Parts: sequence; C-alpha cells; structure tokens
Amino acid sequence: MPTLRLAYSTQFLIAVIAIFVLWSQVGGQSHLDLLPWWIKLGLGLAAAYGVVRATAASVSGDRAWNGQTLRWLGVTLAVLAACGYASYYAHMNLEDTDDEDQQADTTISRMRIPPAKVGSTQRD
Repeated sequence: MPTLRLAYSTQFLIAVIAIFVLWSQVGGQSHLDLLPWWIKLGLGLAAAYGVVRATAASVSGDRAWNGQTLRWLGVTLAVLAACGYASYYAHMNLEDTDDEDQQADTTISRMRIPPAKVGSTQRD
C-alpha cells in the first residue's frame, strides 16, 4: 500500500506539470499570464487531482473502465474545459488592445512653407 501511495503522489506531481504545460501550449502563455494566480492554481490542482482519482478508481475496480473511472474522467474533462474558458475570458476581457491606443494617438500634420522675408533678395 505505501508503494501505491508513492505512485499516486508521483503521478499527481507529473500531472500538475503536464496540465500547466498543456494549458500554456493550447490556451497561450500570454493569456495564462493574465489570469490571477489563485484561478490557475485551483484549476490546475483540480485537474491533476481528477487524473489521480481516475487512476485510483481504475486500479481499485474489477475492470479498468468502470463507472468510477468514467466519472472521474468526466470531472477531469470538465475542469480542463474550465481552464479553456478561463483562457478565453482572459483573451476577450483582460488583454490590452492596441486599437484604442492607435485611434487616440492619430495626429494630422500639414507642411507649412514659411513666408519669404521682406527685403531679401532671391538669386537665380
């Protein structure tokens, strides 16, 4: 039993790394950076926990694909979908757009030729 706990702990740590790498690759690192740390931590740990619980349910049952395994797999997929929705929210609402800055900084200039000085001579 202690070996199985060590295996689950190792799987949890690997799953945390894998989920954050997957999230940054699929959702975009720039969008992930815009999210608050507590959202990233909560969703990442919840997804890793779901993976470990699905594995534990698979090992404890008579068959690998049993009802508990499918339930935890569904929970994990739902948490991963929430990660995607959080990235989408960051993309739509938290990202600075340059369109507003470009419209506000537009200036119109005109070339002005200074008038000739009175009393100056022009040479050919």
